[in-house]
Amino acid sequence: MRALAGLYLQQFKTTMAMMFQYRAMLAIWMLGQVLEPLIYLIVWSAVSTGAGGSVGSYTTRDFAGYFVVLMLVNQFSYTWIMYDFEYRVREGLLSFALLKPVHPIHSDIADNVSSKLITLPAMVLIAIVLAFAFHASISPQPWAILVFIPVLLMAFMVRFLLEWTLALVAFWTTRVSAINQSYFVLMLFLSGQIAPLTLLPQPVQVIADLLPFRWVIGFPVELLLGKLSPVDALIGLGAQAAWIIVGYVLLRIVWKAGTKVYSAVGA
Repeated sequence: MRALAGLYLQQFKTTMAMMFQYRAMLAIWMLGQVLEPLIYLIVWSAVSTGAGGSVGSYTTRDFAGYFVVLMLVNQFSYTWIMYDFEYRVREGLLSFALLKPVHPIHSDIADNVSSKLITLPAMVLIAIVLAFAFHASISPQPWAILVFIPVLLMAFMVRFLLEWTLALVAFWTTRVSAINQSYFVLMLFLSGQIAPLTLLPQPVQVIADLLPFRWVIGFPVELLLGKLSPVDALIGLGAQAAWIIVGYVLLRIVWKAGTKVYSAVGA
């Protein structure tokens, strides 16, 4: 455990140094994280205004609160491993990671956490500005605020484990962009990124409940907005715990099978 803690600490330092060195890249990434929910916010605010001030149970101010919170939840849960892993396999970079005495996943966890710590202050500031600019309505219950932190951490764990597992498809095919895009299209519609799930048709809501996407974004957002009851929160926590177990088991199985067939493609 002491060696693992030292590894994380060193990885934090390395990632921090790299992030500060490539400030332009960091700024572009943050811009993308802000623009997507901002576009949806503007669109749904216009739709709500045109419909007389509300769509379903969401008023114009509710839409503003929804997408401001969504921006922060997505920033915290987002990972880039699905894009990066293909490159590691194709260029043979994974070979060096496999020679190390620890699992490569620890390096990715440290990278993700470090990047979030660096960008979090700026993202919170942007969220506050947008909340005031669009008169966002965010009224969480005290109990929901307490539950939100573990919910957010579990949302990250669900997304990280599942996306790390899906990235391992690169062991069998080094061109996985089509798989990645299909995954993110499903994420877009079934997680609540494009619209609150309660506004979508009932069959879509049922599918979203059965798949992991809602539990990594829509659920934490609805919780902080005060849209859920304590029973709903318990059901969501149970779903997150179940998907963490599923993700962990799948990762171990696919990793073991993948490393058996792995051969470096690049240098």
